[in-house]
Amino acid sequence: MKALVLEADKKLKFVTDRSVPKEEVPNSSLVRVAACGICGSDIPRGFGGKAYHYPLVMGHEFSAVVEEPAKGSKFKSGDRVAVFPLLQCGKCGPCQTGDYAQCVNYNYFGSRCDGGFEELLRVPEENLFAVPKEVNLLHASMTEPAAVALHGIRKLHIKAGDTAIVFGAGPIGNLAAQWLRIHGCSQIFIVDIDERKLELAAKMGFIPINSKEKDPVKEVTERTNGAGADRSVEACGLPVTFLQAVQATARFGEVLFMGNIMGTFQIGEKDFSNILRKELAIYGTWNSKVTPVGSDDWTTVLRFMDRGLEIAPLITDRLPLEEGPAIFDEIVGRRGFHNKVIFDITPKVNS
Repeated sequence: MKALVLEADKKLKFVTDRSVPKEEVPNSSLVRVAACGICGSDIPRGFGGKAYHYPLVMGHEFSAVVEEPAKGSKFKSGDRVAVFPLLQCGKCGPCQTGDYAQCVNYNYFGSRCDGGFEELLRVPEENLFAVPKEVNLLHASMTEPAAVALHGIRKLHIKAGDTAIVFGAGPIGNLAAQWLRIHGCSQIFIVDIDERKLELAAKMGFIPINSKEKDPVKEVTERTNGAGADRSVEACGLPVTFLQAVQATARFGEVLFMGNIMGTFQIGEKDFSNILRKELAIYGTWNSKVTPVGSDDWTTVLRFMDRGLEIAPLITDRLPLEEGPAIFDEIVGRRGFHNKVIFDITPKVNS
């Protein structure tokens, strides 16, 4: 079968002779990957020496079609599914409470074990989520990042009419902004330095701020009559934007740290004092929840996808798997504009 194999750091190869994976986890279904997106974390993993092992098939944002259902599965051959990539141990304390993202001995598709940049994969029953017939299966490959964004936003105590600011206009930041709007925020600012991402944000009804041209903290403060944003979301992972998220928040407001930090975050006496004086609440977030079933992040995403949650505008590249080495080379070399790249691995099911 076809696959993109990371043979060593900075060495990504497209192959056509990879073997179908054996069943290593009991009660696993064989699925045919429909589409799989490139995540920002795939860049340091594949081209920064951050892989756990080699060879590795990356890719953890994917949708699929059930090829061979597990014995006793609620799914049948041909069913369309989204795949939760975290493989929990099922034995530790967090697993017992359904907080699988906090599992102390987890595995992970596309990171710790082979993932979605290949045609066939075996997936445990509890990691499969039915994709509603109204949802485009290619779009469903973005269930994972959409659920990550939702999981963070759900930590906030949003009230109808709130003002919000999101630092980072990439896919996660844009999805976070969309969830803020769905939850009731009426005025949402998005900060970035990429004018193309900001243009997209503006078309989608958000208020863009180019931080190369304007101080985002000053801009938001002025445009909220000196109050600041009720809810601030950091979705960049930069020390400067972590600090700006705190500075831009109104009294009794909330700050959500969502980005994976690159560098050292430091805060001075004045800004720390303002956290106390303004009585800010600061939350960290990671991954998403798949329990309790029905109100979990993944089911909620699929209920809103293509019906309030817009995916299509975020996708800049839809490519066959064989173009993987070339597109990664462009992304790593920062050539061209690639907001969200999705590999159309099985085109016939995504049409």
